[in-house]
Amino acid sequence: MKQSFPICLILLLSTYVLACTTDETVDLEKPTIDLTLPEVFPLDGDTLSFEDSLYVKLRLQDNVALGSKRCLNLSIHHNFDHHSHSTEVDESNLDPVKTPVNPLTFIQSYDLPAGLSTYDTNILLILPPSNDQGLYDEGDYHFFISLTDAQGWSTQKGLSIKLLHR
Repeated sequence: MKQSFPICLILLLSTYVLACTTDETVDLEKPTIDLTLPEVFPLDGDTLSFEDSLYVKLRLQDNVALGSKRCLNLSIHHNFDHHSHSTEVDESNLDPVKTPVNPLTFIQSYDLPAGLSTYDTNILLILPPSNDQGLYDEGDYHFFISLTDAQGWSTQKGLSIKLLHR
């Protein structure tokens, strides 16, 4: 009996160790937002108009799998104070600093199809010209993109844009 106990213990521990090993590689890479394709929109420095129908076209990629539920976030907020997110490509064409009166703020999350490692967006945005306080302020804005993969890694891109009334 005393000899069978160590053998049983070794077999039990071996089974546990073997059951816990996996061949899956751990995802340690952030997803990417590719802005280099010819059809990408918007681009850093673009001037957009309120009320226009805009199709956001981006290539989203991950080495394993993109997230699916609420993993793509788009936001637009004013840059009248010339702040930075350290993700912008070019901040050279800014209007003078001004105090916001009625700036547009847009925040929206989107689902992506599950299990994909690459996805090309085609998201329709129509930016309203006003709210109950009047016309939105024209000027410098940031178009901010945030993407999360299936493992929870995220990446962000900020684009400097101008929003004008037609």
